Amino acid sequence: MPPFPGNSPRFLATIALALLLVPLAEARVTKIIIDDTAPLAANPRYKQIAGRAFGVLDPNHPLNAIIQDINLGRDPDGMVRYVASFVLTVPTDLSTASGMMWHDVPNRGTPINIGTVEQGFGDIGLASAWQGDNAAASATTGTAIRATQTVGGRHWLQVPIAKYSDGSPVSGLVFGRIVNQTGTAAQPLMVMTNPVPYLPATNDPAQAYLVSRDHETMEGVVSNETYIPPTDWKFCGGGTFANPTPLTALPVQICLRNGFDPTKLYQVVYLSSTPYILGVGFAAWRDVGSFFKHAVADDFGTPNPIAGAVKWSIARGQSQSGNYLRASLHLGFNQDEARGQVHDGLWPIIAGRRVALNFRWAQPDGVLELYQAGSEGPQWWVDYPDTVRGLPANGILHRCTATKTCPKVFEHFGSAEVWDLKMTTEWVGTSADTDIPLPPNVRRYYIASTTHGGTSYTNPVTMFNNSLSGSTTNVSSCSGLNYGTGVLPANPVPHSDTVNALIVRFRDWIMNGTLPPPSRYPTLADGNLVDPVKAAMGFPTIPVSAVAPGWRTTVPEAGFINPVLDYDWGPAFNPADASGVPDLIVPPIKQVIKMVVPRVDADGNEVGGVPVVLTGAPLGTYLGWNIVDSRTSPPLTSYRPFHGGQVCGYSGGMIPFAQTKAQRLANNDPRLSLEERYTDHAGYVAAVAEAAIDAVSQGFLLPADADKLIAAAYASNVLK
Repeated sequence: MPPFPGNSPRFLATIALALLLVPLAEARVTKIIIDDTAPLAANPRYKQIAGRAFGVLDPNHPLNAIIQDINLGRDPDGMVRYVASFVLTVPTDLSTASGMMWHDVPNRGTPINIGTVEQGFGDIGLASAWQGDNAAASATTGTAIRATQTVGGRHWLQVPIAKYSDGSPVSGLVFGRIVNQTGTAAQPLMVMTNPVPYLPATNDPAQAYLVSRDHETMEGVVSNETYIPPTDWKFCGGGTFANPTPLTALPVQICLRNGFDPTKLYQVVYLSSTPYILGVGFAAWRDVGSFFKHAVADDFGTPNPIAGAVKWSIARGQSQSGNYLRASLHLGFNQDEARGQVHDGLWPIIAGRRVALNFRWAQPDGVLELYQAGSEGPQWWVDYPDTVRGLPANGILHRCTATKTCPKVFEHFGSAEVWDLKMTTEWVGTSADTDIPLPPNVRRYYIASTTHGGTSYTNPVTMFNNSLSGSTTNVSSCSGLNYGTGVLPANPVPHSDTVNALIVRFRDWIMNGTLPPPSRYPTLADGNLVDPVKAAMGFPTIPVSAVAPGWRTTVPEAGFINPVLDYDWGPAFNPADASGVPDLIVPPIKQVIKMVVPRVDADGNEVGGVPVVLTGAPLGTYLGWNIVDSRTSPPLTSYRPFHGGQVCGYSGGMIPFAQTKAQRLANNDPRLSLEERYTDHAGYVAAVAEAAIDAVSQGFLLPADADKLIAAAYASNVLK
């Protein structure tokens, strides 16, 4: 059995005592323990409170019954229990709190905090655990993450492992993959950057199935799959084939007799008997949010430290965590067991699908590589038929509409979500021939030509200067399992400035009823969604001499985008809810779903999004996609990545404009140079100022951020 976070004897004894004291009739958070309180170093007006929440679930309650295998996790009294970490970020003087609480979803357990905009308003932050596999903190030694969030530890959730009523194990097949590895040392089975969370039921390789592959296309076509006999590999905890370490704990590792070939991918299917009941994470996150919003104290008299201070709340999550929110709402978890609405607002950020959590053997760390679930069922908000996959009309808001517990929704995306995260199916369905309408409670904002989450650079113009100089600090690393490095330098366009404005707009909508700006995104109706190929997009032909080695003038081409794949997980799997038991491992691909992408202008920059200063006064072609570099020269890897030439996971790129007309003509670059666009440095600063004024006037930029961007342009060396 994989270890739970904080599995020290003292911790387990504390849990046992607390569970004995819990009143059995209750089905909610019944006890909290405050482990740590500390000032917030960055803001003396705030402090952080860290602790654990103990919860009890009734498996027969209609709102809980949807959790896969919940009946297989009962304690002797028939109830199901969990323990979840939490951190509150609150004003030191609670009387100054605004009444707004942001309930943030940790991404893979990473500690998270409300930002300076929210703190400026006096808002309260709550982050609490939802992910019950090992990813959150399998190596954590403490009982709770520190409130200061400056020393080790991640959010964690303890959930039961499914067992039959007689105590016998629940067994099934799982899979794991190893890619771009070399040498004779053992290699772990990973999902993104965390271990596959299920130990083998037996370490006998004859009871598993290992293959190597020479190649996989984005559409799932496999080249040269080769079976590796059990005499040539072992499950191990480390070491080598000749001298392995016994496998007793995660991560699951594999030792090969002849070592790993870095040009191949290895895939193993094996039997496990440790299925976490991961769907409990939906109920735990719901109940913790409801407790801190509404409760005065727990059942043992421990006061809620923010009792009476919360009037409104917004649920928020980014990437994987945003996908969690979409799945949670779809399954009805914005209603608590008292039948009340939990959150007033919901903000899934750069998230266009539903997290793969509520089925047996789920791998919620999955990043939509081949055979990773998450695109099953409706990704759109309103009920809409899925004719291509043969599913009835359904939508994410279906259950909350019936119970009148739907929140107001913001969602925003960038181009990387289109190209690598299968997002536009949410906009146009699986048929990709009609714009699916948005209901009045949803606003959608597209931040065109941006990478996943935007750049993290404080000054995007500095990042551009690094691109011009060839600085290695601007190398684009592809997300995913050892995916490689991008051909193009990283995209410098930020999301943060737009997000700061959206925070204000969303608060005003929830707290005051002030309508936010209308949705802004490309559609089929306006001609701004097209096929994902160069000709349909209008993408310019930019010669290699104007870009970088490894560039292809034919991109984007057929098969380049990461599409939705219609998997057959078997008859016990419910694709509408992404629940059940997947019997077919690995799943056959029934069909490839058609994708669409935004049209681009003459520079190759996307059209149809919200106003953004750096795209309003561009310094180059900004892309939500990149190409995995196949070269072998430093600083790249010394071998050809398995994914070489494919779309670079979630990582956008940039192709700077030439400085002068003469340079542009020498490279046969069709895009106007900086000199032709802005004349001189003052002209560039004026263009930035104009773009900033436009974004402020439309509600997508705060004046303080506009001043910052104009100052950055003035301080830059553009056309100096």
